[in-house]
Amino acid sequence: MAPSAIRETDLYAPIKLLLESQGYEVKSEIGAADVVAVREQEDPVIVELKTGFSLSLFHQAVERQKITDAVYVAVPRGTGRAFLKSIQNNRTLCRHLGLGLMTVRLKDGLVEVHVDPAPYRPRKSKRKKARLLKEFARLVGDPNTGGSTRQGLMTAYRQDALRCMHSLAVSGPTKAAGVAKATGVKNARRLMADNHYGWFERVQTGIYALSPKGQNAAKEHAAPPHANGRWDGGKAAD
Repeated sequence: MAPSAIRETDLYAPIKLLLESQGYEVKSEIGAADVVAVREQEDPVIVELKTGFSLSLFHQAVERQKITDAVYVAVPRGTGRAFLKSIQNNRTLCRHLGLGLMTVRLKDGLVEVHVDPAPYRPRKSKRKKARLLKEFARLVGDPNTGGSTRQGLMTAYRQDALRCMHSLAVSGPTKAAGVAKATGVKNARRLMADNHYGWFERVQTGIYALSPKGQNAAKEHAAPPHANGRWDGGKAAD
């Protein structure tokens, strides 16, 4: 079935069949709910149908949680990596919202339940928290604008690389230890050896200079503030 021909009503029969096989009595379009299933004295199950994931689908489902905790969203099952990624992302969203998630494979009516409704308590990542706070502490000033795309953002790593680059632009070929001392970048040796931006080249053991790309970049990029809030021109202390 072509995606343009899919209708929300195409999802109903397979979902009704699944719920009835589990002992529910199922009816559609009850009040504002697309699908309502009732089994004995249990809380009702509500399923909201859409032809694809959308903000309005989740708005509707959250509104139904005022009636019951057993609320699912259901969409047609697609194909390809993009759909699998959307399932992964929306499964996580459903867990956060306490919603269930179903997909319906329209060619044969297979209904797959990806998530059941349940209270959600996010598990905190100490590693991610530590990494976030480390980056916050290392980044000097507030050089970015909130909401910007990731490309071209100023990171603490880039600030360190710029300090090393400008130090070499002023001092010429320098021992890595001298660059570290002049800039306050403790990992200057590793940073220049990794050469992520292509700005550095090792001219002798432990001695680094700017590559042609680094020389051009030094003319284009202003020196960032020193880690202690100042910039001394990059001259290493004797």
